[in-house]
Amino acid sequence: MLKLLADENFNSSIVRGLLLKRPDLDIVRVQDIGMSGAEDTAILEVAAEQNRALLTHDYRTIPRSAYERIEAGLPMAGVVLGKIQIPVHQAIEDILLLAGSSEDDEWQDQILYLPL
Repeated sequence: MLKLLADENFNSSIVRGLLLKRPDLDIVRVQDIGMSGAEDTAILEVAAEQNRALLTHDYRTIPRSAYERIEAGLPMAGVVLGKIQIPVHQAIEDILLLAGSSEDDEWQDQILYLPL
């Protein structure tokens, strides 16, 4: 099952809903690991080290930072980029579908967009 890291500003209602539906889901939040306010590059580095796909709403800077990692030959565990306006229930269902049907390394060097 895909492991996840939720960006600091990722919708907390989505994270709560994911854990309500799948208490065994391996998801951590950036703020839970002491990285509040960290730069994108640091967050992507931790995600790669822990082999966790990053959940984010940050269309402005995360894709560029992720592609820079890929171009530099650095590992990038994957990014799931959700529109901020995505309905919570749809985001939950899409993420659970991805997590449940994906292996840890399946989304290496890729950016996925929600809704699916």
